[in-house]
Amino acid sequence: MNLIRVPDYEAMSREGASLFYEAIQSRPDICLGLATGGTPVGMYEALIRKLKEEPLDLNGIYTFNLDEYTGLDEEDPNSFFSFMKHHFYEPLQLSRNQSFLPDGTAGDLEGECRRYESLLEDYGVDLQLLGVGENGHIGFNEPGTSFDSVTHIVKLKTSTREANARFFSSMDEVPTHAITMGIGSILKAGRIVLIASGKAKAEAVAQLMYGTEDEAWPITALRRHADVTVIADAAAASLLEEEKEGSHD
Repeated sequence: MNLIRVPDYEAMSREGASLFYEAIQSRPDICLGLATGGTPVGMYEALIRKLKEEPLDLNGIYTFNLDEYTGLDEEDPNSFFSFMKHHFYEPLQLSRNQSFLPDGTAGDLEGECRRYESLLEDYGVDLQLLGVGENGHIGFNEPGTSFDSVTHIVKLKTSTREANARFFSSMDEVPTHAITMGIGSILKAGRIVLIASGKAKAEAVAQLMYGTEDEAWPITALRRHADVTVIADAAAASLLEEEKEGSHD
């Protein structure tokens, strides 16, 4: 587990962007696993700036998103496709066939889960970006999810819906279900980078760094992986002891 402690959100975003830029530079046909939510926005902005300053050929890259709400058309402004289109696809001029998300409007959602998992197997994610919820969820894998789970439908916990309600007009509009890569799916990535910002994420980060594998904290599944980098700002790393972390500023 490689822990990189940085002072604040902006530094976390720059550090994550640098790692992804270097990965694309070293492998032009890389397959990236991407995340949505508030935390990665700054990293995407920093990566876009870096790619404008020092352009790379992005025609060979592919991206897979962790999850998508059920019941929202991809053009719905609150869909994760719309989020990615605004924050990543359009700024980088990625074509539609370079980017994959689950289809939350599929007539057969269970079949869509199998289709998406099959695509993940075919392409193989080389570098997966993760955020983490206050309760330790990764993707939409809530506490209690099997560490061997593959892409599946999940009923979102009230706490998770409340955390995402800021993106909607009201809590009633927040979908109750989503399709998410499973924890087992995530662990198949070649490398994993987890970004964490804010005091609310401190307990989850501490569980990852010091705890044991426990399905009550989905983030601890990452202890099974051989190549995980955690980028945490000062608040998110506030429960970590200096002498144990081996971090650098």
